[in-house]
Amino acid sequence: PRALESGRRPALAQPAGDAVAGKPLYAVCAACHGAQAEGNPALHAPKLSGQGDWYLQRQLKSYKQGARGTHAKDVFGKTMAPMAATLADDTAISNVSAYIKTLPDKPAPTTVKGNANAGKGRYASSCAACHGLTGQGIQALNAPALKGMSDWYLVTQLKNFKQGIRGAHPKDMYGPQMTLMSKVLGDEKAINDLV
Repeated sequence: PRALESGRRPALAQPAGDAVAGKPLYAVCAACHGAQAEGNPALHAPKLSGQGDWYLQRQLKSYKQGARGTHAKDVFGKTMAPMAATLADDTAISNVSAYIKTLPDKPAPTTVKGNANAGKGRYASSCAACHGLTGQGIQALNAPALKGMSDWYLVTQLKNFKQGIRGAHPKDMYGPQMTLMSKVLGDEKAINDLV
C-alpha cells in the first residue's frame, strides 16, 4: 500500500512494454497469428488481439520455460515453443505483448457448432466466477478473456486440459485449476455448447 500511495509500483508489478519496440518482434508471430493478431485456424494459431497482455506474457514465458508445449501429444504447442524462444528475454516478451495490445480487437469468427442456450447455465455455474460474467477475463484471478477469442482454440484447450495434455506440467502453476474445472465437461457436445 505505501508503494501505491507514493506513486511507486509494487515490487511484483511488471514494467509496461514498449509497443514500438514490440512491433518488429511481432513479425515472427504474424506469420501464423496474422498481421492484426486475428488468428489463423488453418495454421492452428489462435487470435491474440483482445487478450490481456499479462496473460500473453505468462503464456510466452511458460513456453520458454517448458511448462507448455512439451507434452508428447501437444502437437501445436510443440510448434509454439520454439517461436517463443525467439523472444530473447522478459523485456522482449513485454514489448511484443504491448504491441499486440495496440491491434484491433475484432471477435474471431464462429466456427464451433454448439447450443449456446445449453452452454449458458454451465458457463454461469462453472466459468463465470473466474472468467467474468461476459467472458472478459479477470486478471486478479489469473483467468484470461474468453469472449471474442478463437472458439476452435478454446475447444482444443479444454480437451487438452481434460486429457492432461495441458495443465499437468510441474512448472504450470495455473493449469491444474483448469484441469480440475475441465472435468465437469462430460463430452464433446458439452464442450462445444459451453464454448
